Amino acid sequence: PDWLRSLPGRTVAAVQLAMISGDLFDERALMDQAQAWFGGRTVVASKLGDEHSWALTEFRIGADGFERMLVIAPTGTTETRAGRISQRLLELETYRLMALRGLPVAKQLAPMLAEAEGTLADITARLEQKSASDQELLDTLVSLAARVERATAEHVYRFSATLAYDTLVGQRITELREKAIPGTQTIGVFMQRRLSPAIATVAATAQRLASLSERVSRTSALLRTRVDIATEMQNQQLLEKLTRGQELQLRLQSTVEGLSIAAISYYVVSLLLYIGKALKGAGVPIDPEISAGALIPLVLWGVWSTTRRIHAKLYIGH
Repeated sequence: PDWLRSLPGRTVAAVQLAMISGDLFDERALMDQAQAWFGGRTVVASKLGDEHSWALTEFRIGADGFERMLVIAPTGTTETRAGRISQRLLELETYRLMALRGLPVAKQLAPMLAEAEGTLADITARLEQKSASDQELLDTLVSLAARVERATAEHVYRFSATLAYDTLVGQRITELREKAIPGTQTIGVFMQRRLSPAIATVAATAQRLASLSERVSRTSALLRTRVDIATEMQNQQLLEKLTRGQELQLRLQSTVEGLSIAAISYYVVSLLLYIGKALKGAGVPIDPEISAGALIPLVLWGVWSTTRRIHAKLYIGH
């Protein structure tokens, strides 16, 4: 109808519900009357409220976009009871349709989940290979985690809503207190048979998505451990190189110190030799060469002692 199409939003359920009075004891006449109202098509029917009334529907959308439900109640049914029956039936169909909204989402996610699970399996297998690049694995895993988390954020509310609406459907069916009419399928049985596979698909997809997210987290932890171990090994190797470098530096320093002691001692002895020659030229009775040679051990000891004291002061200062 034009008035319905002019309303904002999307139509979830459009139901024409008619309630008429009838003799509930004449089941054949009631079924013939209902069949005529539904155009001779197969209907789903139940006795409601301890056989107080009948509810019949075909769960088909007509050319006008409406489903049709028929309630047959005995004469004298109060408005309160009639309203309660109508409300439960309308809520039942609305909740069923709301629960089914998660099914297209679950089907849409199936290819992405299959691809993501394959990618994660490949990453896990490559983690066992030492030659695999940690950076490449990390980039792939981060991209996968982002896709999984985005899918979770976008669709987990719909899956939760589907399960909640399914619970409401079960509650409304229980409240109807159905009893079967011979030759027909009850509304509750029809709904459960049609709804259960969809709900199972949605629940399985939600569980699959949650499991994938957990596996991505565990794989991330494994990769992080692998990177930490590799970093620790690199640091250890670097420390060993620094230690070897320091040892070589100390050896070189000791060698240089030894050469420095020899060089300084040489210049001191040479200076003493020149002093001895000067004294000899001044008439002092000494042999410069013998005196210089005799002083060599003393000079070496003096230079060495001075160097050690300077070395000790430097180390104490630092």
